[in-house]
Amino acid sequence: MLLEKFEEQDLNIDLKKSQIILGDSRKIIESLPNNFYSSCITSPPYWGLRDYGYFGQIGAENDINDYISSLVDVFRKIKGKLKDNGTLWINIGDSYTSGNRSWRAEDKKNPARTMSYRPPTPKGLKPKDLIGLPWRLAFALQADGWYLRSDIIWHKPNCQPESVKDRPTQSHEYIFLLSKSEKYFFNQESIKEPSVDQKKSRNKRSVWSINTEPFSGAHFATFPEELVKPMILASSLEGEFILDPFFGSGTVGVVCEKLYRNFHGIELKDEYISISKKRIANEKPSINFKH
Repeated sequence: MLLEKFEEQDLNIDLKKSQIILGDSRKIIESLPNNFYSSCITSPPYWGLRDYGYFGQIGAENDINDYISSLVDVFRKIKGKLKDNGTLWINIGDSYTSGNRSWRAEDKKNPARTMSYRPPTPKGLKPKDLIGLPWRLAFALQADGWYLRSDIIWHKPNCQPESVKDRPTQSHEYIFLLSKSEKYFFNQESIKEPSVDQKKSRNKRSVWSINTEPFSGAHFATFPEELVKPMILASSLEGEFILDPFFGSGTVGVVCEKLYRNFHGIELKDEYISISKKRIANEKPSINFKH
């Protein structure tokens, strides 16, 4: 495992083993090999929900259309890095307009959500409106040439309670499966699930009930391993490479190691790379990290 400090003029991508790269994915993606990755599996920063402390960070745009455009640009670059039969899996949650509040108060259960800014209510929406952000992104990617193949509901049985009294508590997020080409690799057999009578297997359904996974080293719930596992199994074979341009706490890397896949992960925040290094090292203690 190789941890590289990002220097645009001296970026060495290892094409034989897994690697974590520190830097801005918008710049680093350009240095990645073309037609190389079997799949991209990621959860990008959500709009207006977390402050990572970096100027120009994705998710901190004032205009939601700028946020969507930023992600479309990132995934357009990634398309060229995927094999022709490659896929893109995106996990993303929805949110509500801020009502033009300019900051978010401290949340003791989720300190990372404290923010010094809040984006204004998007044009055409009203205070308290559900934005419909996941579908805005999905349709924008579809318009940009991706094949939109499936929407998957991640049902979170242990979702965080909300104090709202005028709507149901949100207990789901979206996962979108997109493909680079009309025909693509999808190992249906690898992710079949038990049928109702448990005697036979059936094609995996589009609602996945999976608990969130708190992690003691982070101030937020991590990408659950059981959520990532079927994505990796369905879209790659052992020894192939998976790309995660928003690596976060490293769940994609952890599951890749368990399933004998390689990965390249890109992460902007030093703190998150430290967390991911520890998690992956616990899974594969023999892996060496080089600075």
